[in-house]
Amino acid sequence: MTQTEAPATARCDANELIRRAAALIFDVDGTLAETEELHRQAFNLAFARHGLDWQWDRTVYKDLLRVTGGKERMRAYHKRLGTAPPLSDMDLAGLHRIKTAYYAELVETGCCPLRPGVADLLAAARARGQRLAIATTTSHGNIDALLSQALGTTWASDFEAIVAGDDVRHKKPAPDVYLETLARLKLDAAECVAIEDSANGLIAASRAGIPVLITRSMFFADDDLAAARVVLDDLSELLDRPNKN
Repeated sequence: MTQTEAPATARCDANELIRRAAALIFDVDGTLAETEELHRQAFNLAFARHGLDWQWDRTVYKDLLRVTGGKERMRAYHKRLGTAPPLSDMDLAGLHRIKTAYYAELVETGCCPLRPGVADLLAAARARGQRLAIATTTSHGNIDALLSQALGTTWASDFEAIVAGDDVRHKKPAPDVYLETLARLKLDAAECVAIEDSANGLIAASRAGIPVLITRSMFFADDDLAAARVVLDDLSELLDRPNKN
């Protein structure tokens, strides 16, 4: 067994957890794909376009990821600088629109595929008749940019609920996005599994009462994830695969 490979018991637990669920609820950034580096690049392009001298390197961005939501992240960074009046909501919204457009352009280059095991899990869940949903802090535009490229333009038809950050009052680690997803699915929390990659996502789903499977990602690998039901390096560690015969 390699140093990073999950123990066999953890992989068995993960498969049992997944197979027993009526619905699988997926986070997006870091969970379905390693998107955060593209988000970071898109932010920097937007800052340059807007005439700001901000430049988020990976260290700065990793720290800023503790703040969920792109507009909230920019506001927190600007406040941290303490050198100018706060950006208005209109300024932030404009910056975020520019950033989202750059992100879509980057995704369209095909440089951000789904993480290992994601496509297999989606196929296996559909074959079992399980329901699929998305609960994320990112925007609908970002979700569509990623999944239209990765799954095709009709991707949304496979998901019964798609709840984004702007659909709820409070973003993760608040449970709002998961509570709204449960309401749309009309399911109890215990009937579902949340698939996440970060401590904020883990806290959000846990506060909604949903058991959590973690798939470690690049920017959140050092998070405290001990409260998750199962922690895997990626979803390819799941033992259950669709029949390809």
